[in-house]
Amino acid sequence: METQAVIAHEHGSPVAVIDIGSNSVRLVVYATLARNLVEIFNEKNLCGLGRQVQTSGQLAADAVEEALSALRRFRTLCRVMEVAHIEAIATAACRDAANGPDFIAQARQICGVDVEVLSGPREAELSARGVASGVHNPDGIVGDLGGGSLELVDIKGCRIAEGVTLRLGGLALQDLALNSFKRAERIVREELAKVPQLEALRDRSFYAVGGSWRALARLHITQSGYPLQVIHGYAIPAFEALEFVRDLRRQASATILANVKLVTEARRPLLAYAALVLEHIIRIGQPSSVMFSTFGVREGLLHERLAPDEQTRDGLICAANELSQQLSRSAPQTRELMAWTDRLFDVAGIAETSDERRLRHVACLLSDIGWRVHPDHRGEQTFNMIANGNFGAISHAGRIFVALCAFYRHTGLSDAKAPPPALRQLLSPELLERARLIAAAFRLAQLISASHPGVLPTTDFRCDERKLTLVLEPRLGELVTDRLSGRLKQLARQIGRSPATSLS
Repeated sequence: METQAVIAHEHGSPVAVIDIGSNSVRLVVYATLARNLVEIFNEKNLCGLGRQVQTSGQLAADAVEEALSALRRFRTLCRVMEVAHIEAIATAACRDAANGPDFIAQARQICGVDVEVLSGPREAELSARGVASGVHNPDGIVGDLGGGSLELVDIKGCRIAEGVTLRLGGLALQDLALNSFKRAERIVREELAKVPQLEALRDRSFYAVGGSWRALARLHITQSGYPLQVIHGYAIPAFEALEFVRDLRRQASATILANVKLVTEARRPLLAYAALVLEHIIRIGQPSSVMFSTFGVREGLLHERLAPDEQTRDGLICAANELSQQLSRSAPQTRELMAWTDRLFDVAGIAETSDERRLRHVACLLSDIGWRVHPDHRGEQTFNMIANGNFGAISHAGRIFVALCAFYRHTGLSDAKAPPPALRQLLSPELLERARLIAAAFRLAQLISASHPGVLPTTDFRCDERKLTLVLEPRLGELVTDRLSGRLKQLARQIGRSPATSLS
């Protein structure tokens, strides 16, 4: 409670997490503690603290010196960036090594804050909490693969079960197997066979967290020619993931992995071990899909520090609200657009799921964030800002849907200048048409309100089987021109009605 009070008092100032892992030591600074965490700085040092712990029982002396040097730099960076609050955590290597307590004592002195050495179950809980904060309605098993350990924990929505920790992190596995890949395979198979959590994975999602698995995702995106270069939320069918990691694991002794330019040189030797662990998780647990999450322990830790009412807020809606507030001509008008399209969908009887309604609201909030770009490029630039946005709680298909709503709003509903077909193919034909419908509503709203607040709430819709009618106050009658009538006709065509206007 004391920590939460300190952060609440400094709300609005940067907060940082120093993460002392078994492979990397990392500093991440966020703009402020909020439901939507915005990174403003991220630096890691691959120290390899855990590379000899399983056989020697000790943190290697050179790794300790490198880690302490990184921590001194991080502390100075926090001072330069005027960070208001620092959280510091340490994971498997520090809790397993005999000299771990001595290292942690030095780390505390350098950082000037307490360093929480996470137990295995605590690390699993925070990782799952991070996934819950960055994935919309998760349902499956979270697997956090670090350098020293693998944490597995069941998650469904906000419900997080008790997790388990295994010594299957890349460095630990390499150490235990004495650099024998065949021996490592036997260890992985035997350890995972004893894990009850995997029995509940069948036909659910496996959420892969951790740097080595993110590297695997980056490789798969490149090799498969996938059109969206965003790792968070990247999901592939389990059978496809199994084939990929099996092939990668078979190449472990080849020179191919040594030449993987997409992955840092220090992490490349661990790729084959990460692939091996994921392969056996898929074989034993038989999930329906594998989704890669960049939200993990650090995000889970800060999510835990939020007030209870903040924790339950929709992270995507929060992110969209903040972007609208910062970049739109009028953030209040984008919120009015949400209510205005609510009325349109209700009056016209347009069916949508709760998830589709959520994405429509996000599209409203983000519809005007590219207005400062030159008109010739607004559609393209706004599309890219949304499709590649640094936020969570949205699928890749959801990103493209929202981005297309904004794109068509600026360019018109044709595909003459549309993003590549490969991106549009992430959506069903029905959702592509829904994006055009929403964009048609945005284009009509722009002509009525000029993106100014207070106008849309004075207008209304009427609809019957044949006709969609836009109702305006008499004082707005002169807004009705051929151009406005054309956009109403365009919207009515998308809905399947004839257009009309009336004054009341």
